[in-house]
Amino acid sequence: MDLTVKTLEGKDAGTVSLSDAIFGLEPREDILARMVRWQLAKKQQGTHKAKGRSEIARTGSKMYKQKGTGRARHHSARAPQFRGGGKAHGPVVRSHAHDLPKKVRALALRHALSAKLRAEGLIVVDQLVAAEAKTKNLVNAFASLGLNNALFIGGAEVDANFKLAAQNIPNMHVLPVQGINVYDILRCGKLVLSKAAVEALEERFK
Repeated sequence: MDLTVKTLEGKDAGTVSLSDAIFGLEPREDILARMVRWQLAKKQQGTHKAKGRSEIARTGSKMYKQKGTGRARHHSARAPQFRGGGKAHGPVVRSHAHDLPKKVRALALRHALSAKLRAEGLIVVDQLVAAEAKTKNLVNAFASLGLNNALFIGGAEVDANFKLAAQNIPNMHVLPVQGINVYDILRCGKLVLSKAAVEALEERFK
């Protein structure tokens, strides 16, 4: 399918032919949900920790004699029911990551790109280049394109001036084509691809 290419100023700059195998799929929510869950789980640090009863620096001797007090039977003050005791079944340091086949991950990216195009949230620009690192210039350019929450995907190398100017604008994210991912595509309102990014993606999924 053909899509009109825009400049950063909002003017037409010809058309680009998009591959149906990448941008023309029927989006499947189950695949996208699996991919987002995999990404977020892999991102989780897993450094949460609570001390169990064996790790508490407290005496382990019996609190009082077993019989004759009229009170409940207890042993160590490190038990979870006491103030200052250990946590029962508390969090431990671990990895939250789980496996997801590589083919499913590649398919999820194609479904995310197709979903963005189907929802009219995909814009292709001729190039993501700024003459100078001035945020004000990019704010005006984004306004002409109607952008207020977008993910910009450049080529293998992102223009330094464009990246510096865009990073000061709220809800605008810039990544090279190697960093494109399903979670960022879905959480941003618009996806803006440079022509170099489109070519790289089609080469990647060839």
